[in-house]
Amino acid sequence: MTLNFSQTLDPSDSSNSPCVIVGVFTDGGLSPAAARIDSASSGAIKRLLDSSDITAKAGSSALLFALPGIKSERVLIVGLGDKAKFNAAAFNKASLEAGRALKSLPVASAASWLTELDVPGHDSAWKLRTAALAADMHAYRYTATLKPKDKAKAPQLESIAFFGEKDDRALAEAAAMAKGVRFARELGNLPPNICTPEYIAKQASEFADAKKGVSCEVLEREEMEKLGMGSLLGVAKGSVNTPRLVVLRWNGGGEAKPYALVGKGVTFDSGGISLKPGPAMEEMKFDMCGAAGMLGTFVSAVELDLPLNLVCVVAAVENMPDGNSYRPSDVLTSMSGQTIEVLNTDAEGRLILCDALTYVQKFEPQVIIDAATLTGACVVALGKHASGLMTEDEELASELLAAGNHTLDRAWRLPLWDDYQSALDSAFADFTNLGGKYGGAITAGCFLSRFTTGYRWAHLDIAGTAWNEGRKGLATGRPVPLLTQYLIDRCA
Repeated sequence: MTLNFSQTLDPSDSSNSPCVIVGVFTDGGLSPAAARIDSASSGAIKRLLDSSDITAKAGSSALLFALPGIKSERVLIVGLGDKAKFNAAAFNKASLEAGRALKSLPVASAASWLTELDVPGHDSAWKLRTAALAADMHAYRYTATLKPKDKAKAPQLESIAFFGEKDDRALAEAAAMAKGVRFARELGNLPPNICTPEYIAKQASEFADAKKGVSCEVLEREEMEKLGMGSLLGVAKGSVNTPRLVVLRWNGGGEAKPYALVGKGVTFDSGGISLKPGPAMEEMKFDMCGAAGMLGTFVSAVELDLPLNLVCVVAAVENMPDGNSYRPSDVLTSMSGQTIEVLNTDAEGRLILCDALTYVQKFEPQVIIDAATLTGACVVALGKHASGLMTEDEELASELLAAGNHTLDRAWRLPLWDDYQSALDSAFADFTNLGGKYGGAITAGCFLSRFTTGYRWAHLDIAGTAWNEGRKGLATGRPVPLLTQYLIDRCA
């Protein structure tokens, strides 16, 4: 369950919340809420800052107990950095640190006055939503495959109130985005022996059954064979876990053409015959995060009851080495009729997406957006902070970049020029599935562009942003905030 979000106008020094959250700047400046607590406690905060027992460094926090004159038992002081440089990124950093600190506290509720801070260029609704999503990001706990803990455990955060006049719309957007992000994160974090293509299809079907106005269709191997999805089915040949094509529809926009979301759902990517190296292969359970992100975006849109039509197509397969696996040098025939020479079976994401992109055109969408953990090359180019955006549509690029900047779920545009297309030339098929040594993220985008001719289409490579690396790394839920904001903006 996501956190319960609410708002409060209580003064920080008289709040009866188990924990109140206020901010301080490195120049010694206190936020209004911190100043009230400092005054009521006879200068306790300033004394601690002056003695360097606590710091106002951006991203830091300190917990104070039982301050005299303060009703709340706990005061969480969050460092805001230099006031002159305080901006949207700094606000988000402070909100994330507050969420991180709250996760370790034995409190069921908290109240934050960070939303009273002035953030240049951003209104109170943005502050509320950003702070709420940051809190929920850290409040999330993965427990699906862990031994249940003692029921007598300390309380965990369930609700948080933010200072400000009540804004029902911003609260609804925060709750819907948080639900979509959690939906995506949970799917991404599940192990591949649970989160199979069949499991993804089941989760989508259960969501559709529970929501009025949502329909779900699941195509299995035989139906995809009849449609000629030879590229997608080629990838799936080596696994005992049979593929699924999941189709969710939301009809909130009357007769308007739908927006289409297409997600890569490789529930485990061994690389196939072109086997991946062993180190960090366990992270390849996250190779379905494109699908998870699109499903999470769909969940958020439905929760918000957005007045538009939406179709979400998820190609779910497992890429495994087997006696029946597809091979380097195989030639696959896609649903579009175009043939593809396989140079590497680890370039499988584009092979399942191309058939999904062709299939979604039956709904005559006004826009198609796909998301995929597609290339390591994108991680090399952009690191872990920005998703790669590729499109030939200038207006669509601007809309998506703006949505990413607004939510801080940012993307960076990479070129999709014809100059790169020749890298896909083949002597044995219409083109290959691999573009060569250089520009791998771009040539992967070029490959997908050959299946979207005549449509407004954009590709998001989220290989660097979909999960945090390491043995304790979790799925992030990106690009749910970016794409949900994009859809919200289409309804404005």
